[in-house]
Amino acid sequence: MRAPVSWVSEHVDLPQGISPRELGDALVRVGLEVERVDSAADGMSGPIVVGRVSSFEDEPQKNGKSIRWCQVELGEDQPRGIVCGASNFTAGDLVVAALPGAVLPGGFAIGARRTYGHLSDGMICSVRELGIGDEHAGILVLPAGSATPGDDALDVLGLRDAVLDIAVTPDRGYCLSVRGLAREASAALRVAFHDTDVVLPAVDGGAYDVRVEDPAGCDRFSARVITGLDPSAPTPGWMARRLRQSGVRSISLAVDVTNYVMLETGQPLHAFDRAKLSGPIGVRRARPGEKLTTLDDAVRALDPDDLVVTDESGPIALAGVMGGAGTDIDAATTDIVLEAAHWQPASIARAVRRHKLPSEAAKRFERGVDPAIAGVALQRCVDLLVEHGGATAAAGYTVVGDGPPSPLITLHAARAGALAGMPIARDVAVKRLIEVGCTVDGGDVLQVSPPTWRPDLTDPADLIEEIVRLEGYDKIPSVLPTPPPGRGLTPMQTLRRGVSRALAAAGFIEVLTYPFVSPAVHDAFGLAPEDPRRIAARLANPLSDAEPELRTCLLPGLLATLQRNVGRGIRDLALFETGLVFLPRPDAPVPPRPGVAHRPSDGELAALDAALPDQPRHVAVVLCGDIERKGWWGPACAATWSDAIDAARVVAAAARVELTVRAGDTAPWHPGRCAGLLLGERTVGHAGELNPRVIAALGLPERTCAMELDLDAFSPPPPVLAPALSTYPPVLLDIALVVPAGVAAADVLAAVRAGAGELLESVRLFDVYDDDALRRAARKSLAFALRFRAPDRTLTVDEASRARDAAIARAGLATGAVLRA
Repeated sequence: MRAPVSWVSEHVDLPQGISPRELGDALVRVGLEVERVDSAADGMSGPIVVGRVSSFEDEPQKNGKSIRWCQVELGEDQPRGIVCGASNFTAGDLVVAALPGAVLPGGFAIGARRTYGHLSDGMICSVRELGIGDEHAGILVLPAGSATPGDDALDVLGLRDAVLDIAVTPDRGYCLSVRGLAREASAALRVAFHDTDVVLPAVDGGAYDVRVEDPAGCDRFSARVITGLDPSAPTPGWMARRLRQSGVRSISLAVDVTNYVMLETGQPLHAFDRAKLSGPIGVRRARPGEKLTTLDDAVRALDPDDLVVTDESGPIALAGVMGGAGTDIDAATTDIVLEAAHWQPASIARAVRRHKLPSEAAKRFERGVDPAIAGVALQRCVDLLVEHGGATAAAGYTVVGDGPPSPLITLHAARAGALAGMPIARDVAVKRLIEVGCTVDGGDVLQVSPPTWRPDLTDPADLIEEIVRLEGYDKIPSVLPTPPPGRGLTPMQTLRRGVSRALAAAGFIEVLTYPFVSPAVHDAFGLAPEDPRRIAARLANPLSDAEPELRTCLLPGLLATLQRNVGRGIRDLALFETGLVFLPRPDAPVPPRPGVAHRPSDGELAALDAALPDQPRHVAVVLCGDIERKGWWGPACAATWSDAIDAARVVAAAARVELTVRAGDTAPWHPGRCAGLLLGERTVGHAGELNPRVIAALGLPERTCAMELDLDAFSPPPPVLAPALSTYPPVLLDIALVVPAGVAAADVLAAVRAGAGELLESVRLFDVYDDDALRRAARKSLAFALRFRAPDRTLTVDEASRARDAAIARAGLATGAVLRA
């Protein structure tokens, strides 16, 4: 919301000498988000004046373009010659001329220069060149009589007036108006507020016939009629200036007045050309198959949930969002029906999102509009059209509906101070509530009626927030709450934190990625058509149409992050992420769609839960480039598939379990460099090098590796017990076993461990060897390092040898291994 300070000051007695920035600071103290306080004149200097085009000559050019050689009166003895490429003006029009020595926004310096065969002594400016809008199709033409040649254009346009730019939160819809901002300034500065003052006619229903068929969607509909409007009447300069300062383009008097009143009061209005209406105005839900051409010339298929304004021809406006093209105001309109309604916020919000049609009116209706301001806004609109457009206010004032009921909230006077943690006396609480606009009765227990412009005040907590807000958030003492004793992380939280710390200690960097993915990633990963990872939950309203699905694994986001960093010159990467994946249940029921008018029933909540996808937590890593950089210690060491497997072992060590590693063949990994990761007999993940086709499809570095594990498959580890450490020396023995080529090293290692018995402290595979003779025999050699130790004595060579021989024998029985000669 942009609001000129001069406009706000008409509704509140600002303290003498207060600067715009001090006003902005005061609004920040009461909770408004003042993004900036600026002036359109910032960045402009030098002679920028009002001129009158006395004459011009059209001069076609060889390139097909036509320019105008203009004589412009600037309050000097002689007019100046200025070349202009626009054609939206005539002789006698008032324009803005930047003369040599002037500087326009962006540091654009103006000087006299020869162009198109003339010496152009300045420039005639457009709205964009003045930095007050985006229009660039023609120059800015000022209303006739609004200034005289030679006047300072910045003063005429009000560009020196400071403008507040405020980001209004959804619960503060009343601040989308000058009236609302003035109320906040009044409360922040403890000064008087002046509301819009008009004289309302009596409600007699004679303005226009209105029939509301859906009172839940529209609880109040007000209408007035004006006749005899002069279609050629210009918008007053002061009104056009304020609209421009507020970021609204001036169109015509009738449209500008409705926009001006909306900005002033917060009540959106719509103007119908009375001559284009047929029969009474109605309000109802759209019917199947109905369509409406809106003011942006788009033909929109209406949904049965859409609220529409109708006449006998059908829908003529999408209620609270945008009017229809068939009844709009045009250059021949003389009689107008003005509408000011109070629409159900949820219905307007759904219509905006359904039709992707945001508007200034809808922005206000979504947040809640004051139902009592409609009559004031209509009268203000009628008064302005009568004064500046020569119109006549027709007899009659139609109001259908009583509006929403006013709630009564019970609040204990001491509750505000207890919740805020600082003393707030009853009188102070009552005073602050009155400043908000509430009506307050009662003693220690207050009976509070919120004002009509605050539909967000529905509970005692809302009132307490208002009291504390106006008292000042900066007065709340900074006191740390006392945590409840005996509570800490849950076992699963402890596991997840331990896994993250272990991976970070291993050199990986944690990232957080969006859970949204493109369906194309399944093809890029080479997933088979029947792969369950292709079945993804689809978002009804995605942030991006390119990523409408929820991820079924963590790798898409991690690989996109890796690719983005590689594109920025970071070649050596080791990243990890822990997060939820979303796996739709094949037997999930169709979820219900509960209404928004009341809390869903327990049955509806249970049905919604049953329809949710499973959401296990996974951990994944990706690696590329060198895992160890070159230096004086030696050459670089590139990341390989074994490093991805080691990352899985790091996770398993943090969970104090042991993973079994077996050869695997799962997309998107390389079929010959993929390992399945098993916990017992259950496959809980995969690791290895990515398939070259996947690497090419995603634009990744060669030999990129990855690992992903189902972290929820790990049980929370038991409390750590200190191991019993033997003080006796170990016996280190190595064995080399020849096994068939198809035997997994993990099976041999498991057999060696089982056969060696209790004296075996550790076993590690340290070499895999083959030569021509072994290859011809379809065999390979696996070398293991065995570490034996007894807890109560020094082992003899014979004891260690017997344990080693038992391990070899067990491996021979289980896998066909023989001791290599």
